[in-house]
Amino acid sequence: MMLTDNFWAPVILSIKVAVISLIIVFVFGLLAAKIMTNKTFKGKSVIETILLLPLVLPPSVVGFLLIVIFGRQSFIGEIVEFVFNRTIIFTWWAAVIAAVVVAFPLMYQSAKAGFETIDRNIEGAARVDGANEFKVFLWITMPLASKAIITGAILSFARALGEFGATLMFAGNIPGKTQTMPTAIYLAMESGNMQLAWLWVLLIIAISFTMLLLINLLKKGD
Repeated sequence: MMLTDNFWAPVILSIKVAVISLIIVFVFGLLAAKIMTNKTFKGKSVIETILLLPLVLPPSVVGFLLIVIFGRQSFIGEIVEFVFNRTIIFTWWAAVIAAVVVAFPLMYQSAKAGFETIDRNIEGAARVDGANEFKVFLWITMPLASKAIITGAILSFARALGEFGATLMFAGNIPGKTQTMPTAIYLAMESGNMQLAWLWVLLIIAISFTMLLLINLLKKGD
């Protein structure tokens, strides 16, 4: 079977969505993990529960909430439409937002676990030597928690790549526009094109296997 644009378009879009969402969850996941590790404040448990909630919510619920938050009738939706003269729903950016929401808890949880294992005396010694908070975080905290951070990044990328339910509801399944590999597999099965569906399935399995293998190799290096 010759691989045409019909095959590669969902692949390219899926990778683009996963990469962009990874960048976003990496930055905000590290920031949130650092704050939640170092700070103690009222309502901390509630906030952390909210941050982890997408892990246990059904994809349809996540998709529904995204439509409510970013829909045309919402405050955010109205602002976006006024500024950009278009809505977020049924665009590839909607797929990015869906991927960010479901992947964020993995990055946050892994980074937080890594930060909690760090000896605070090491960070304190760096501060005594004159390093500011940014330098301590960049040159001390992150290297010491690097394995947990890399693990979180890999899991987040894999999760974003395989996101289906929320993406289908929020971004749709428009070929060449919002169709990712998971939604393309769904459409291929519905239309009876099992050969094409199998190709996408095998590709996602190969990528996911590689991601998990990297994590296992990383853990063996402990």
